[in-house]
Amino acid sequence: MTQLDAIMKEHSQHLVRIAYLYVKDWATAEDIVQDVFIKFFQTSDQFRQEASLKTYLTKMTVNRAKDHLRSWKYKKQVLFDNVFSQVRGVDEHVVEKEELKMLGKLLFELPLKYREPLILYYYNEQSIAEIAEDLSLNENTVKTRLRRAKQQMKGFFAQQEATEYDGI
Repeated sequence: MTQLDAIMKEHSQHLVRIAYLYVKDWATAEDIVQDVFIKFFQTSDQFRQEASLKTYLTKMTVNRAKDHLRSWKYKKQVLFDNVFSQVRGVDEHVVEKEELKMLGKLLFELPLKYREPLILYYYNEQSIAEIAEDLSLNENTVKTRLRRAKQQMKGFFAQQEATEYDGI
């Protein structure tokens, strides 16, 4: 097994999950991670080992995912999906009743600056210091964003419960 294979085997699953949390599509997340590995191996001499390889690859993945979200191709797809989601609306509401899907949906309604630390803290189990390093933020800023994200999630749940209760 080459060094390339070992690095890909060790980090790919983690990186795909991180990319998915941004782009909300498994195939796109896998493409992003593939691009990250290609870019890393083309420019591996630029890796200065100031942070762990996992942190470095995670940062590359986050940046690539953000680039994807800013791309015209993505914006065009979102517009297309929004137009046709109104046609499919009834079926989607039945499926979204499951609690895990609701949580994921509500999570993606958070602004990116709040969603990002929340995902890294709970899903990726990173410490405040690691999140601050990954996002190039002050630790107090990370704590504030986590607190505000939790408050917004509580508000989403309260609103969702009130809506469901009114429907009974």
